[in-house]
Amino acid sequence: MNRRKFLSYCLKGGVSMAALTQLQLQAFQGSLSYEFDDHKALVCVFLYGGNDSLNMLVPIEGEARALYEASRQNLAVSNPLSLSPITAIDGGVGLHPSMSAIQPVFESQNLAFISGVGSLVVPTSKADYDNEAVPLPKHLFSHNDQQATWMHGREKISLNSGWGARLLERIEQGGAFVNNISLAGTNPWQTSANLTPFSLHQSGVSRINPINGTSNRATHVRDIMTRVLSQSTHPLASTYGTKVQSAITNTEAMNSAIESSIDLSSYFSDSSLSQQLHTVAKSISVRQTLNAKRQIYFVSMGGFDTHDNQLTTHPALLGALSQSLAEFNTAMSAIEASNDVTLFTMSDFGRTLTSNGDGTDHGWAGNQIVMGGAVNGGEIYGSLMTQHLDGPNDTRGGRLIPQVANEQYFSSMAQWFGLANSELVDLFPNLTNFDTHSLSFMNI
Repeated sequence: MNRRKFLSYCLKGGVSMAALTQLQLQAFQGSLSYEFDDHKALVCVFLYGGNDSLNMLVPIEGEARALYEASRQNLAVSNPLSLSPITAIDGGVGLHPSMSAIQPVFESQNLAFISGVGSLVVPTSKADYDNEAVPLPKHLFSHNDQQATWMHGREKISLNSGWGARLLERIEQGGAFVNNISLAGTNPWQTSANLTPFSLHQSGVSRINPINGTSNRATHVRDIMTRVLSQSTHPLASTYGTKVQSAITNTEAMNSAIESSIDLSSYFSDSSLSQQLHTVAKSISVRQTLNAKRQIYFVSMGGFDTHDNQLTTHPALLGALSQSLAEFNTAMSAIEASNDVTLFTMSDFGRTLTSNGDGTDHGWAGNQIVMGGAVNGGEIYGSLMTQHLDGPNDTRGGRLIPQVANEQYFSSMAQWFGLANSELVDLFPNLTNFDTHSLSFMNI
Protein backbone atom coordinates (compact mmCIF):
# COMPACT_ATOMS: atom_id res chain seq x y z
CA MET A 1 0.00 0.00 0.00
CA ASN A 2 1.44 3.37 -0.95
CA ARG A 3 1.41 6.44 1.27
CA ARG A 4 -1.47 8.18 -0.55
CA LYS A 5 -3.77 5.15 -0.21
CA PHE A 6 -2.88 4.66 3.43
CA LEU A 7 -3.64 8.25 4.36
CA SER A 8 -6.87 8.09 2.39
CA TYR A 9 -7.98 4.98 4.28
CA CYS A 10 -6.99 6.60 7.58
CA LEU A 11 -9.14 9.65 6.86
CA LYS A 12 -12.07 7.51 5.75
CA GLY A 13 -11.70 5.50 8.95
CA GLY A 14 -11.69 8.59 11.13
CA VAL A 15 -7.95 8.71 11.86
CA SER A 16 -6.73 12.28 11.62
CA MET A 17 -3.32 13.38 10.45
CA ALA A 18 -2.70 14.70 13.96
CA ALA A 19 -3.04 11.17 15.35
CA LEU A 20 -0.13 9.95 13.25
CA THR A 21 3.25 10.27 14.90
CA GLN A 22 6.22 11.83 13.20
CA LEU A 23 7.88 8.40 13.08
CA GLN A 24 4.90 6.87 11.30
CA LEU A 25 4.77 9.67 8.74
CA GLN A 26 8.50 9.31 8.13
CA ALA A 27 8.01 5.60 7.53
CA PHE A 28 5.37 6.30 4.86
CA GLN A 29 7.60 8.83 3.15
CA GLY A 30 10.54 6.45 3.20
CA SER A 31 13.91 6.98 4.82
CA LEU A 32 17.34 5.93 3.66
CA SER A 33 17.74 3.56 0.75
CA TYR A 34 19.07 0.17 1.77
CA GLU A 35 20.60 -2.48 -0.45
CA PHE A 36 22.33 -5.56 0.92
CA ASP A 37 24.51 -8.14 -0.78
CA ASP A 38 25.04 -10.28 2.32
CA HIS A 39 22.79 -12.30 4.63
CA LYS A 40 22.05 -11.58 8.29
CA ALA A 41 19.47 -13.03 10.65
CA LEU A 42 18.26 -12.13 14.13
CA VAL A 43 16.79 -14.98 16.18
CA CYS A 44 14.72 -13.90 19.18
CA VAL A 45 14.26 -16.45 21.97
CA PHE A 46 11.46 -15.17 24.20
CA LEU A 47 11.37 -16.65 27.70
CA TYR A 48 7.76 -16.30 28.75
CA GLY A 49 6.90 -15.74 32.40
CA GLY A 50 9.85 -13.66 33.58
CA ASN A 51 13.15 -15.52 33.87
CA ASP A 52 14.99 -15.34 37.20
CA SER A 53 18.00 -14.35 35.15
CA LEU A 54 19.90 -12.85 38.08
CA ASN A 55 20.50 -16.45 39.14
CA MET A 56 22.17 -17.17 35.79
CA LEU A 57 25.18 -15.04 36.80
CA VAL A 58 26.16 -15.09 40.45
CA PRO A 59 29.12 -13.89 42.54
CA ILE A 60 31.59 -16.52 43.67
CA GLU A 61 33.29 -15.03 46.71
CA GLY A 62 33.80 -11.96 48.89
CA GLU A 63 31.29 -9.35 50.04
CA ALA A 64 29.21 -9.72 46.86
CA ARG A 65 28.78 -13.43 47.59
CA ALA A 66 27.78 -12.76 51.20
CA LEU A 67 25.17 -10.19 50.12
CA TYR A 68 23.91 -12.58 47.46
CA GLU A 69 23.43 -15.46 49.86
CA ALA A 70 21.71 -13.24 52.42
CA SER A 71 19.38 -11.83 49.75
CA ARG A 72 18.56 -14.99 47.80
CA GLN A 73 18.13 -17.13 50.93
CA ASN A 74 17.15 -20.71 50.03
CA LEU A 75 17.35 -19.88 46.30
CA ALA A 76 21.07 -19.02 46.31
CA VAL A 77 22.97 -21.04 43.71
CA SER A 78 25.72 -23.23 45.11
CA ASN A 79 28.69 -24.50 43.12
CA PRO A 80 28.43 -22.04 40.20
CA LEU A 81 30.61 -22.67 37.16
CA SER A 82 33.45 -20.17 37.10
CA LEU A 83 33.53 -17.84 34.09
CA SER A 84 36.56 -15.89 32.86
CA PRO A 85 35.21 -12.73 31.23
CA ILE A 86 37.65 -10.57 29.32
CA THR A 87 37.09 -7.81 31.88
CA ALA A 88 37.80 -9.38 35.26
CA ILE A 89 35.20 -8.95 38.00
CA ASP A 90 36.18 -8.57 41.66
CA GLY A 91 35.27 -11.72 43.54
CA GLY A 92 34.66 -13.59 40.31
CA VAL A 93 31.44 -14.48 38.54
CA GLY A 94 29.86 -17.86 38.07
CA LEU A 95 27.33 -19.39 35.74
CA HIS A 96 24.37 -21.41 37.01
CA PRO A 97 25.56 -25.05 37.03
CA SER A 98 22.57 -26.14 34.94
CA MET A 99 23.92 -24.00 32.09
CA SER A 100 27.16 -25.89 31.58
CA ALA A 101 26.39 -26.41 27.87
CA ILE A 102 26.99 -22.72 27.08
CA GLN A 103 30.07 -22.31 29.26
CA PRO A 104 32.42 -23.30 26.39
CA VAL A 105 30.46 -21.08 24.00
CA PHE A 106 31.14 -18.13 26.32
CA GLU A 107 34.79 -19.07 26.76
CA SER A 108 35.21 -19.35 22.97
CA GLN A 109 33.88 -15.77 22.77
CA ASN A 110 30.76 -16.65 20.76
CA LEU A 111 28.41 -15.62 23.58
CA ALA A 112 28.03 -12.62 25.87
CA PHE A 113 25.73 -11.59 28.70
CA ILE A 114 23.98 -8.23 28.93
CA SER A 115 23.57 -7.56 32.64
CA GLY A 116 21.31 -5.26 34.62
CA VAL A 117 19.00 -4.65 31.66
CA GLY A 118 15.30 -3.86 31.75
CA SER A 119 12.61 -1.51 30.49
CA LEU A 120 13.45 2.14 31.21
CA VAL A 121 12.21 5.49 29.93
CA VAL A 122 15.12 7.50 31.37
CA PRO A 123 18.08 6.64 33.63
CA THR A 124 16.53 6.00 37.04
CA SER A 125 17.98 5.94 40.55
CA LYS A 126 16.34 4.65 43.71
CA ALA A 127 15.71 8.25 44.81
CA ASP A 128 14.11 8.99 41.44
CA TYR A 129 11.87 5.95 41.87
CA ASP A 130 10.92 6.70 45.47
CA ASN A 131 10.19 10.37 44.77
CA GLU A 132 8.46 9.73 41.41
CA ALA A 133 10.94 12.22 39.98
CA VAL A 134 11.22 10.62 36.51
CA PRO A 135 8.80 8.88 34.16
CA LEU A 136 8.71 5.12 34.70
CA PRO A 137 7.63 2.33 32.33
CA LYS A 138 3.92 1.81 32.62
CA HIS A 139 2.50 -1.26 34.33
CA LEU A 140 5.77 -2.54 35.73
CA PHE A 141 5.68 -6.16 36.91
CA SER A 142 2.68 -6.99 34.68
CA HIS A 143 3.26 -9.97 32.38
CA ASN A 144 1.25 -8.81 29.37
CA ASP A 145 2.33 -5.19 29.54
CA GLN A 146 6.02 -5.88 29.99
CA GLN A 147 6.03 -8.54 27.28
CA ALA A 148 4.53 -5.89 24.99
CA THR A 149 7.09 -3.28 26.07
CA TRP A 150 10.00 -5.62 25.28
CA MET A 151 8.52 -6.66 21.94
CA HIS A 152 7.47 -3.16 20.89
CA GLY A 153 10.82 -1.71 21.94
CA ARG A 154 9.05 1.26 23.49
CA GLU A 155 6.05 2.16 25.60
CA LYS A 156 2.63 1.46 24.09
CA ILE A 157 1.24 4.07 21.72
CA SER A 158 -1.99 4.39 19.76
CA LEU A 159 -0.70 2.37 16.79
CA ASN A 160 1.57 -0.34 18.17
CA SER A 161 4.17 -2.22 16.19
CA GLY A 162 7.02 -4.51 17.12
CA TRP A 163 10.60 -3.39 16.83
CA GLY A 164 11.46 -6.41 14.69
CA ALA A 165 8.77 -5.48 12.17
CA ARG A 166 9.74 -1.80 12.26
CA LEU A 167 13.37 -2.75 11.69
CA LEU A 168 12.47 -4.72 8.56
CA GLU A 169 10.36 -1.83 7.30
CA ARG A 170 13.09 0.71 8.02
CA ILE A 171 15.68 -1.21 6.02
CA GLU A 172 13.13 -1.95 3.29
CA GLN A 173 13.17 -5.70 3.83
CA GLY A 174 9.55 -6.31 4.80
CA GLY A 175 8.18 -7.34 1.43
CA ALA A 176 9.04 -11.04 1.32
CA PHE A 177 7.56 -13.65 3.64
CA VAL A 178 10.96 -15.31 4.12
CA ASN A 179 12.21 -12.22 5.95
CA ASN A 180 9.83 -12.55 8.89
CA ILE A 181 9.33 -16.08 10.26
CA SER A 182 7.86 -17.28 13.54
CA LEU A 183 8.06 -20.75 15.05
CA ALA A 184 5.83 -19.67 17.95
CA GLY A 185 2.81 -18.03 16.34
CA THR A 186 1.90 -14.41 15.82
CA ASN A 187 3.60 -12.09 18.29
CA PRO A 188 3.96 -8.31 18.79
CA TRP A 189 7.70 -8.27 17.99
CA GLN A 190 7.17 -9.24 14.33
CA THR A 191 3.88 -7.45 13.75
CA SER A 192 3.03 -3.99 12.40
CA ALA A 193 0.22 -2.43 10.37
CA ASN A 194 1.80 -3.85 7.22
CA LEU A 195 3.66 -6.94 8.44
CA THR A 196 2.76 -10.21 10.12
CA PRO A 197 5.14 -13.12 10.53
CA PHE A 198 5.00 -16.21 8.36
CA SER A 199 4.20 -19.01 10.80
CA LEU A 200 6.28 -22.11 10.35
CA HIS A 201 5.54 -25.37 12.13
CA GLN A 202 8.11 -26.69 14.59
CA SER A 203 8.69 -29.64 12.26
CA GLY A 204 9.63 -27.21 9.50
CA VAL A 205 6.79 -28.23 7.22
CA SER A 206 3.37 -26.59 7.33
CA ARG A 207 0.41 -28.34 5.75
CA ILE A 208 -2.92 -26.99 4.53
CA ASN A 209 -4.63 -30.34 4.98
CA PRO A 210 -7.63 -30.08 2.61
CA ILE A 211 -5.42 -29.29 -0.39
CA ASN A 212 -2.39 -31.43 0.35
CA GLY A 213 -1.33 -34.22 -1.93
CA THR A 214 -2.13 -35.21 -5.48
CA SER A 215 -5.40 -37.02 -4.90
CA ASN A 216 -8.46 -36.14 -6.98
CA ARG A 217 -10.11 -34.67 -3.90
CA ALA A 218 -7.17 -32.40 -3.07
CA THR A 219 -6.87 -31.28 -6.69
CA HIS A 220 -10.60 -30.58 -6.84
CA VAL A 221 -10.54 -28.52 -3.63
CA ARG A 222 -7.56 -26.51 -4.88
CA ASP A 223 -9.33 -25.79 -8.17
CA ILE A 224 -12.48 -24.64 -6.39
CA MET A 225 -10.53 -22.43 -3.99
CA THR A 226 -8.56 -20.85 -6.81
CA ARG A 227 -11.67 -20.16 -8.86
CA VAL A 228 -13.73 -18.76 -5.97
CA LEU A 229 -10.97 -16.60 -4.56
CA SER A 230 -9.98 -15.16 -7.91
CA GLN A 231 -13.49 -14.31 -9.10
CA SER A 232 -14.71 -12.20 -6.19
CA THR A 233 -15.35 -8.53 -6.96
CA HIS A 234 -16.06 -7.45 -3.37
CA PRO A 235 -12.99 -5.51 -2.05
CA LEU A 236 -12.81 -7.38 1.27
CA ALA A 237 -13.39 -10.79 -0.32
CA SER A 238 -10.85 -10.03 -3.02
CA THR A 239 -8.27 -8.95 -0.45
CA TYR A 240 -8.95 -12.05 1.62
CA GLY A 241 -8.63 -14.22 -1.46
CA THR A 242 -5.29 -12.67 -2.32
CA LYS A 243 -4.06 -13.31 1.22
CA VAL A 244 -5.16 -16.95 1.13
CA GLN A 245 -3.58 -17.53 -2.27
CA SER A 246 -0.39 -15.91 -1.05
CA ALA A 247 -0.38 -18.08 2.09
CA ILE A 248 -0.76 -21.23 0.00
CA THR A 249 1.99 -20.21 -2.42
CA ASN A 250 4.35 -19.18 0.40
CA THR A 251 3.73 -22.36 2.36
CA GLU A 252 4.43 -24.55 -0.65
CA ALA A 253 7.60 -22.60 -1.45
CA MET A 254 8.88 -22.85 2.12
CA ASN A 255 8.03 -26.55 2.35
CA SER A 256 9.90 -27.23 -0.87
CA ALA A 257 12.97 -25.33 0.35
CA ILE A 258 12.97 -26.94 3.82
CA GLU A 259 12.52 -30.44 2.44
CA SER A 260 15.56 -29.94 0.21
CA SER A 261 17.74 -28.68 3.08
CA ILE A 262 20.63 -30.66 4.48
CA ASP A 263 19.99 -32.97 7.42
CA LEU A 264 20.79 -31.14 10.67
CA SER A 265 18.86 -33.44 13.01
CA SER A 266 22.00 -34.86 14.62
CA TYR A 267 22.79 -31.48 16.14
CA PHE A 268 19.52 -31.10 18.04
CA SER A 269 17.78 -32.80 20.96
CA ASP A 270 14.05 -33.35 21.42
CA SER A 271 13.03 -30.37 23.58
CA SER A 272 10.50 -27.93 22.15
CA LEU A 273 12.99 -25.06 22.00
CA SER A 274 15.64 -27.25 20.42
CA GLN A 275 13.21 -28.39 17.72
CA GLN A 276 12.15 -24.80 17.02
CA LEU A 277 15.80 -23.82 16.61
CA HIS A 278 16.35 -26.91 14.46
CA THR A 279 13.77 -25.58 12.01
CA VAL A 280 15.32 -22.10 12.14
CA ALA A 281 18.66 -23.68 11.28
CA LYS A 282 17.14 -25.59 8.35
CA SER A 283 15.57 -22.40 7.03
CA ILE A 284 18.85 -20.51 7.34
CA SER A 285 20.66 -23.34 5.55
CA VAL A 286 18.57 -22.62 2.42
CA ARG A 287 18.94 -18.83 2.65
CA GLN A 288 20.38 -18.64 -0.85
CA THR A 289 17.52 -20.69 -2.29
CA LEU A 290 15.04 -18.38 -0.55
CA ASN A 291 17.05 -15.32 -1.70
CA ALA A 292 16.86 -13.88 1.81
CA LYS A 293 19.14 -10.95 2.69
CA ARG A 294 17.73 -10.02 6.10
CA GLN A 295 15.64 -12.32 8.28
CA ILE A 296 14.13 -12.21 11.74
CA TYR A 297 12.97 -15.36 13.56
CA PHE A 298 10.92 -15.78 16.71
CA VAL A 299 11.00 -18.84 18.96
CA SER A 300 9.82 -19.17 22.53
CA MET A 301 10.03 -21.13 25.74
CA GLY A 302 7.53 -20.94 28.59
CA GLY A 303 7.37 -21.86 32.25
CA PHE A 304 9.52 -19.07 33.75
CA ASP A 305 6.81 -17.65 36.05
CA THR A 306 8.38 -19.49 38.97
CA HIS A 307 6.29 -18.43 41.96
CA ASP A 308 6.37 -22.05 43.09
CA ASN A 309 8.76 -24.99 43.05
CA GLN A 310 11.59 -22.84 41.71
CA LEU A 311 14.38 -24.96 43.13
CA THR A 312 13.27 -27.81 40.86
CA THR A 313 11.68 -25.99 37.92
CA HIS A 314 14.20 -23.24 37.22
CA PRO A 315 17.35 -25.38 36.93
CA ALA A 316 15.52 -27.64 34.47
CA LEU A 317 14.45 -24.64 32.40
CA LEU A 318 17.96 -23.18 32.35
CA GLY A 319 19.41 -26.55 31.43
CA ALA A 320 17.05 -26.93 28.46
CA LEU A 321 17.70 -23.36 27.35
CA SER A 322 21.47 -23.77 27.58
CA GLN A 323 21.45 -27.08 25.72
CA SER A 324 19.31 -25.68 22.90
CA LEU A 325 21.53 -22.62 22.46
CA ALA A 326 24.70 -24.71 22.39
CA GLU A 327 23.17 -27.01 19.78
CA PHE A 328 22.14 -24.06 17.62
CA ASN A 329 25.61 -22.55 17.89
CA THR A 330 27.16 -25.81 16.65
CA ALA A 331 24.66 -26.06 13.78
CA MET A 332 25.41 -22.49 12.65
CA SER A 333 29.10 -23.32 12.49
CA ALA A 334 28.32 -26.49 10.52
CA ILE A 335 26.45 -24.55 7.81
CA GLU A 336 29.02 -21.72 7.88
CA ALA A 337 26.44 -19.17 9.01
CA SER A 338 27.79 -18.36 12.47
CA ASN A 339 28.96 -14.84 11.57
CA ASP A 340 25.65 -14.09 9.86
CA VAL A 341 23.27 -15.10 12.66
CA THR A 342 22.78 -13.48 16.04
CA LEU A 343 20.55 -15.13 18.63
CA PHE A 344 19.34 -13.14 21.64
CA THR A 345 16.96 -13.57 24.56
CA MET A 346 14.11 -11.44 25.86
CA SER A 347 11.79 -12.04 28.80
CA ASP A 348 8.98 -10.23 30.60
CA PHE A 349 11.21 -9.03 33.43
CA GLY A 350 13.64 -10.28 36.06
CA ARG A 351 12.43 -11.58 39.40
CA THR A 352 12.72 -10.58 43.03
CA LEU A 353 15.84 -11.33 45.04
CA THR A 354 13.70 -12.46 47.93
CA SER A 355 12.17 -15.90 48.14
CA ASN A 356 8.46 -16.21 48.79
CA GLY A 357 9.22 -19.53 50.43
CA ASP A 358 8.99 -21.65 47.29
CA GLY A 359 9.89 -19.29 44.47
CA THR A 360 10.15 -15.65 43.42
CA ASP A 361 7.79 -12.91 42.37
CA HIS A 362 7.78 -10.39 39.51
CA GLY A 363 10.86 -8.18 39.42
CA TRP A 364 12.50 -5.71 37.05
CA ALA A 365 16.20 -5.82 36.04
CA GLY A 366 17.75 -9.01 34.74
CA ASN A 367 20.38 -10.55 32.50
CA GLN A 368 20.06 -11.47 28.82
CA ILE A 369 22.09 -13.67 26.46
CA VAL A 370 23.36 -12.81 22.98
CA MET A 371 25.16 -15.39 20.86
CA GLY A 372 26.76 -15.66 17.43
CA GLY A 373 29.98 -15.27 15.49
CA ALA A 374 29.49 -11.51 15.19
CA VAL A 375 29.15 -11.13 18.97
CA ASN A 376 32.13 -9.72 20.86
CA GLY A 377 31.74 -12.59 23.28
CA GLY A 378 33.45 -13.82 26.40
CA GLU A 379 32.33 -10.65 28.13
CA ILE A 380 29.61 -9.30 30.42
CA TYR A 381 28.21 -5.99 29.20
CA GLY A 382 26.10 -3.46 31.03
CA SER A 383 26.22 -3.56 34.81
CA LEU A 384 26.67 -6.80 36.79
CA MET A 385 24.43 -5.67 39.60
CA THR A 386 25.17 -6.48 43.23
CA GLN A 387 22.35 -8.71 44.44
CA HIS A 388 21.76 -6.73 47.62
CA LEU A 389 18.37 -6.76 49.30
CA ASP A 390 17.47 -3.19 50.42
CA GLY A 391 20.60 -2.02 48.60
CA PRO A 392 21.05 1.10 46.44
CA ASN A 393 19.19 -0.38 43.45
CA ASP A 394 16.39 -2.19 45.29
CA THR A 395 12.99 -0.53 44.97
CA ARG A 396 11.56 -2.91 47.59
CA GLY A 397 11.34 -6.66 48.03
CA GLY A 398 14.41 -7.27 45.89
CA ARG A 399 13.14 -5.65 42.69
CA LEU A 400 16.31 -4.16 41.19
CA ILE A 401 16.26 -1.03 39.03
CA PRO A 402 17.85 -1.64 35.60
CA GLN A 403 21.12 0.12 34.85
CA VAL A 404 20.81 -0.52 31.10
CA ALA A 405 17.70 0.18 29.02
CA ASN A 406 16.41 -2.62 26.85
CA GLU A 407 16.31 -0.14 23.95
CA GLN A 408 20.10 0.21 24.22
CA TYR A 409 20.31 -3.57 24.02
CA PHE A 410 18.04 -3.70 20.96
CA SER A 411 19.72 -0.83 19.12
CA SER A 412 23.10 -2.59 19.24
CA MET A 413 21.64 -5.50 17.27
CA ALA A 414 19.72 -3.19 14.93
CA GLN A 415 23.02 -1.50 14.01
CA TRP A 416 24.63 -4.85 13.24
CA PHE A 417 21.57 -5.83 11.21
CA GLY A 418 22.18 -2.85 8.95
CA LEU A 419 20.19 0.09 10.32
CA ALA A 420 21.95 3.43 9.96
CA ASN A 421 22.96 5.18 13.19
CA SER A 422 20.91 8.18 12.15
CA GLU A 423 17.74 6.06 12.30
CA LEU A 424 18.23 4.42 15.69
CA VAL A 425 16.27 7.08 17.57
CA ASP A 426 13.41 6.80 15.08
CA LEU A 427 13.19 3.10 15.89
CA PHE A 428 13.78 3.45 19.64
CA PRO A 429 12.58 6.91 20.73
CA ASN A 430 13.70 6.70 24.37
CA LEU A 431 17.35 6.49 23.29
CA THR A 432 17.35 10.29 23.29
CA ASN A 433 17.22 10.11 27.10
CA PHE A 434 20.48 8.14 27.37
CA ASP A 435 24.06 9.26 26.77
CA THR A 436 24.95 5.97 25.09
CA HIS A 437 22.62 4.78 22.35
CA SER A 438 24.05 1.29 22.04
CA LEU A 439 26.44 -1.11 23.69
CA SER A 440 29.58 -2.59 22.17
CA PHE A 441 28.77 -6.28 22.15
CA MET A 442 28.33 -6.55 18.38
CA ASN A 443 31.15 -6.55 15.84
CA ILE A 444 29.85 -3.85 13.49
